[in-house]
Amino acid sequence: MTAQNAGESTIKPTDLRGILKYVPMFRDHVFVIALDGSLVAHENFENVLLDIAVLRSLNIKVVLVHGVGQQLTALADLREITITNANGEGTTNAQTLELATEASAQVSLCIMQGLTRNGLRCALSNGVRSKEIGIVKGEDQLFSGRVDKLDAALFNSLLEANTIPIVNPVAFNREGTSLRINSDLLAAELASQLDASKLVYLTAQDGLLVNGQPQTNLPVAELSALLKDEQSGISSPLHSKAKHAVQAIGAGVPRAHILDGRLFGALLNEIFDKVGIGTMVYSNEYQSIRRAMKVDAYSIYNITQNGVRSETLLDRSQVEIEAAIEDFLVYEIDGSIVACIHLQVYEDSSVVEIGSVYVQPFYQNKGVGRQMVEYAEFDAKQRGAIRMIAMTTQATNFFTKLCGFQEGCAEVLPATRKAHYEANGRNSKILYKDL
Repeated sequence: MTAQNAGESTIKPTDLRGILKYVPMFRDHVFVIALDGSLVAHENFENVLLDIAVLRSLNIKVVLVHGVGQQLTALADLREITITNANGEGTTNAQTLELATEASAQVSLCIMQGLTRNGLRCALSNGVRSKEIGIVKGEDQLFSGRVDKLDAALFNSLLEANTIPIVNPVAFNREGTSLRINSDLLAAELASQLDASKLVYLTAQDGLLVNGQPQTNLPVAELSALLKDEQSGISSPLHSKAKHAVQAIGAGVPRAHILDGRLFGALLNEIFDKVGIGTMVYSNEYQSIRRAMKVDAYSIYNITQNGVRSETLLDRSQVEIEAAIEDFLVYEIDGSIVACIHLQVYEDSSVVEIGSVYVQPFYQNKGVGRQMVEYAEFDAKQRGAIRMIAMTTQATNFFTKLCGFQEGCAEVLPATRKAHYEANGRNSKILYKDL
């Protein structure tokens, strides 16, 4: 979607009900939001600031980090000066640093003006201390720097005072010398050291594409592997953000997002909708499978109704689900249940049947169902089971090709299950797996 037709999309999260259910989850959490300089110069930036105002109204603590690549390049062209790099990833000579410092002041001022118009408090500080990168592969990086120390107490005091810290990519070293730091790296360092729940890279790019395909949800291990693959096709402008998203998650940030800030409402859509519109990179702990609780019965009933209507699942009432809730496992993302599975134990726990395997449409074909079955297998082994069985009318290939089951006959079933199978008339395929 382009910026021109972005306004035509339906922005579900801007519905009050869509946002309010997330309020308890994110209240008082820290979000570090990195803004590309090109996005600050874009016509949609005013809407981005409105989105940030919404976050603050919900008591979400926001730290803003900005880049200056576009502004630096424009200044260099205007003054006919050749710069050593535009994005802060290479050598920075004295002339480039001088222009970067000027560009940084311009962008910081623009952001402060916009936040002020939205009634938000903000502040610049010297809370980031830099250190020279030094010599890399035989080349002196001159005035390029890295993060030496973050004054977490200062940033936290600003956040507690309902003030948005604005962090620019030029920071002082111990002697007060200015050094330029890559803003993507700076955002990742802040997110990890301030215990942020989210690191969000807002860009003026179409979003993270791999071999031309947009990415929605990526486990950090998968993105890390893609970054090592020269054939993955990750675009150069987003390579730095992907790399530092991996770094941040490795340092304890639960999730990182890369999205096109030119789209109207992009930030709110990404945060307050379980589908989102950008790329979410998550740690293994983010998407979790857990045993269901009574409060999950209504959600399980709702998500399985599509399967009931297509006759792929047995119809279970909400009351029946609640009565058997301890036998359900659910897959939860940001407080929303997106998949479920039911485990029925037979014959002194030696045989376990898995049923009601259902994944919400958006998360189908993403490995969620397979992970649920694998976890169920682990759970069955913990119970001492020696065989798993499954009955299906339409998912034979899923169980046999992806989950290692094989077709059997009624004789592999426990006696009680065999009697029920012969009586119900569904003529389901009988699948089993010896553990």
